[in-house]
Formats: sequence, structure tokens, C-alpha cells
Amino acid sequence: MPNGVLGEFLGTMVLILLGNGVVAGVLLRKSKAENAGWMAITTGWGFAVMAGVFTAVACGSEGHLNPAVTVGAAVVSGNFSKVGWYSAAQTAGAIVGACLVWLHYLPHWRETPEADLKRACFCTAPAIRSPFANLMSEIIGTFVLVLVAGAIFSKAVAATGPAAGLGPYLVGSLVWGIGLSLGGTTGYAINPARDLGPRIAHAILPIPKKEGSDWGYAAIPIVGPIVGGILAGALVRMVHF
Repeated sequence: MPNGVLGEFLGTMVLILLGNGVVAGVLLRKSKAENAGWMAITTGWGFAVMAGVFTAVACGSEGHLNPAVTVGAAVVSGNFSKVGWYSAAQTAGAIVGACLVWLHYLPHWRETPEADLKRACFCTAPAIRSPFANLMSEIIGTFVLVLVAGAIFSKAVAATGPAAGLGPYLVGSLVWGIGLSLGGTTGYAINPARDLGPRIAHAILPIPKKEGSDWGYAAIPIVGPIVGGILAGALVRMVHF
């Protein structure tokens, strides 16, 4: 088992607890944050990424929190030895994080009659269901994530740019920007673990009056981010960030 697996697990757990936590706060009935809107959700997700990356790095990992980022990094380096371990840890952390969101908002699930809103507190769904367009959105969003994250941590930026320790803040800001600019189409999973882990949690948790976990859509937020991560990793490798 490579170093960093625990960090990826804990970091992704924090990511999902805070990220899906803000979605639950906005969507569930009788929450004090009910109807706070898209700005609250995208901002909360940005801070969730920052907190998750700090947690993961402190525990000895690179702070990927995302199989698409791990695959993109592997394409850049040519070393794929961590992809399986990290992806499993990230998905497991996402499941645990989603279960903690369910526990934290325990009385609110019964107060919320809309099954689709309850499912949205776990996993993504498109605003307009169009498989090709939805797939393209996930590819483009993840491409931007991996490409710009690579630029943030590139040698050129490290030599002339921000001080050490600011990376997680910048990555959180990047995810915030992706959410604001590109997230309105699919809810910007841009992370297979972020979508799959909580979708599994939704399927197994005893949520009152829930409906199906929309497994018919589930492949898109897995395949799209992986393709986007590979394409961005190949570009980073080609231009020698």
C-alpha cells in the first residue's frame, strides 16, 4: 500500500462532508440555510476542497481527493502505481463523508418531501438530461480542473508565484470558479469518487421516502471526469509544466 492512502481517505471524507453538507443545508426543509442558492453551494464546495486538500496533505498524500486528478497525475509522471489504491480510498472516504452528512441532517430528511432534492444532497444530476452534452460538460470541467491545478503547482509558478502552503486555497478557488462558470449544466461532479461514493450511500441509507439513486446517469460523472483528467494530463506532459 503506497503512502498517502489514509490521507486520500480522510481528505475525501472531509471534502464530501462539507461539500454535500452545504447542498443539504440549502435544499433540505427547515434548515437555516434553506434556499440560500447556487452561490452558497459553489462557495461551500470551494471551501470543502480547500479543507480536504489540507487534511490529505497533512496526512502524507498529495491531496488529489479525486480519481480523475490521480489519473491525470499518473499520465504526467508515467507512474500509475497509486491509481487503484488512491481511487479506492477516495471512493471509500466519499461514502463515509456522505453518511456523515446524512447523520448530521438526520431530522431534515423526513421534513423534505421531494425525493429528487434528497438525492441531490448525495450525487449529481443534469439540469437537462442529454447524455452527450452532459458527458462533454464533465469532460470540459475536469479538463480545466486538472490543467489549472497542474499550472498552480508547476515549477514556473513555484519559482515566481505564491508562497508554500497557499496551494489548497488556490485549488479551492479554482473549484469555486468551475462551479460558478461551468457547474450549471450537470452540477459539476468533476470527480468520480465525489459522485459514486455518495450515490452508493444514498442507495443503502434508510432515507425516508427516497426514490431510486439514478444509476442510469451514474456512468457520466465517472467516465467524463476520467476522460477530462487524461486529456489534461497529456497536455501538461506535452508542455512540460
